[in-house]
Amino acid sequence: MKIAIAGTGYVGLSNAVLLSQNNEVMALDIVPEKVKLINQRISPIEDKEITEFFQNKDLNLKATLDKNEAYESAEYVVIATPTDYDPITNYFNTKSIENVIKDVIEINPKATIVIRSTIPIGYTEKIKKEFNYKNIFFVPEFLREGKALYDSLYPSRIIVGEKSTRAEIFANLLRDGAFKETIPILYTNNTEAEAIKLFANTYLAMRVAFFNELDTFAESKNLNTKDIVEGICLDPRIGMHYNNPSFGYGGYCLPKDTKQLLANYTIDNIPQKLIEAIVESNVLRKEYIAKRILDKKPKKVGIYRLIMKAGSDNFRSSAIFDVINMLKPFVEIIIYEPVAKEKEIDGIAVTNDLKELEKCDVILANRIEDELEKLKDKVYTRDIFGRD
Repeated sequence: MKIAIAGTGYVGLSNAVLLSQNNEVMALDIVPEKVKLINQRISPIEDKEITEFFQNKDLNLKATLDKNEAYESAEYVVIATPTDYDPITNYFNTKSIENVIKDVIEINPKATIVIRSTIPIGYTEKIKKEFNYKNIFFVPEFLREGKALYDSLYPSRIIVGEKSTRAEIFANLLRDGAFKETIPILYTNNTEAEAIKLFANTYLAMRVAFFNELDTFAESKNLNTKDIVEGICLDPRIGMHYNNPSFGYGGYCLPKDTKQLLANYTIDNIPQKLIEAIVESNVLRKEYIAKRILDKKPKKVGIYRLIMKAGSDNFRSSAIFDVINMLKPFVEIIIYEPVAKEKEIDGIAVTNDLKELEKCDVILANRIEDELEKLKDKVYTRDIFGRD
């Protein structure tokens, strides 16, 4: 099949690579450098499997800046453009999706549009009416940054927001590109699929917040966090996963998805306490971390990495930024981040030389690495398992 992908972030590019194993895929982006890199089979994002596929697989994939070239003969157009949460309107900014839909209707009105960007609950049915275009359905993604193609090759499940032949065809395209042999496929309506996405991520955020609050209690009482977490997680109903304390949840998905779900409750006056508490807990955790650092009365604080997790090059919405902003009025700060191209972020010096952190009184590390061993006496971290 001929498939167009709008957007080549980690969702769009992993989809493009997955589907181009068996189909003709055209990936559209507005950044010339990204298009050039993809056509040279160089991944513009940090993703081990995408890099390996680019080097070793014969993919029927072309990137373009031309929307006409991308859309004109596509049977499916997959939208994977960013939808940042807008705190002013309490809603996702979905303009990029609507721009793609408008272009597709003008260029190829027979195409089926598949939305994979994260959207509010009720959005797909609303937009179908606004554009008077029925050929749209939602397919949520459940991908980790830095592991997006891996999670596409070995998906936990495939959720499709329509019960139709074309929905089954698209689900089979995803399944046929995957390496995992048995993949649960669930067909729902669009609004239920949207709810699955937001509630799933909010549950994960709740789990992060829970173990962070446990760690706050343990550290405040001088208790061994690791022993407590391991004892709790030996219960198979809880499990020894997604339980490593941090400076707070961040990244592409969890902050905006939890706030969007909360907005869906408040806009319609639906009773809730837990969803709001998850969002507030994440703020309190970062305030607690900042206070712990200031209590040490440092003159200079080093930040070890802005990225949220190992194997990623993304630090958008990283939890450490909020901690930095809380510390900034009181101490000198320097950031060590080797993947950052900037020499300065928000007026704070950025270095790719780890030795610069030796001059600091305290070094904040959301996640520790072996290279910090010689500086361990200065390191403040809540990473107790040495993993994400």
